Amino acid sequence: MSRIQTELIDLQFLGYPLAIAAYLLDDGVEAALVEVGPTSTAETLLRAVQARGVPLERLRHLIVTHIHLDHAGALGWLLQRLPHATAYVHPVGAPHMVDPSRLISSASRLYGEMMERLWGEVVPVPQERLRVVRDGERITVAGRTLLAVDTPGHARHHHVYLDEATGVLFAGDVAGVRMPGAAYVRPPTPPPELDIEAWQASLAKLRALPIRQLALTHFGIYDDVERHLNELETRLLDWAAFTRNLVEQGVSDSELIQHLRTYGDEEMRQLGVEPTNYELGAGYELIALGFARYWRKKLGLS
Repeated sequence: MSRIQTELIDLQFLGYPLAIAAYLLDDGVEAALVEVGPTSTAETLLRAVQARGVPLERLRHLIVTHIHLDHAGALGWLLQRLPHATAYVHPVGAPHMVDPSRLISSASRLYGEMMERLWGEVVPVPQERLRVVRDGERITVAGRTLLAVDTPGHARHHHVYLDEATGVLFAGDVAGVRMPGAAYVRPPTPPPELDIEAWQASLAKLRALPIRQLALTHFGIYDDVERHLNELETRLLDWAAFTRNLVEQGVSDSELIQHLRTYGDEEMRQLGVEPTNYELGAGYELIALGFARYWRKKLGLS
């Protein structure tokens, strides 16, 4: 029997380590990726796959937790290079992979002239190469079975995937951002789809699963599942309350970003964590803008 492997690939986003991970699953017969990153790191990804002894023709399955560009931006480009591969996408996100115009427009409002450098070209995914994955569906790839669980909150188009044999959960962003060597967990809350109540419900779903390890896209694999999820939820709610108070006071977006940066950095320093290590995975600007949009909409202020 072939040896089944799971390997973390660091995509070296913008030349930095520990920013975006992809996970290579391989049983010696076929291989899969969970998360593919942006097109700007796609060549790095393919080189890393080959460096691990996996020929590209063996790479048949490209699975993404959600369609944000740091997780799924390279899908269309990779399918051009991998003629036998299939993309696996949440039903809400699938249409935006086939026609990424709205996705590109939304991201362009956030990233402006940095779009090309950050993400590279976003190539449409051919409909016939895309498989829509439903909540509770099991897919068999690379010698294992992955259970898809719908987990909105960070985004409406978010799945986690549980490897039922090993208990490894490929968690995307709903389980937060954490750096190797640190216990600190930061909630990534970019606009426009932050939903705090839905996120809490998703965390309740995670707690009911037999998870042994969390495999985070930002960044790494962690064993302290219960503590990690509890800390994430505590900080999500704490930052939500902190930002609500400021939004109700009528602060500007730039003021909100600065207030949250000061608040979060002080919290991290007290715990002996270096704040800058978290910026590529979940920077304060997008976190604050996500909370601002959420509260202004919820409170009828926009």
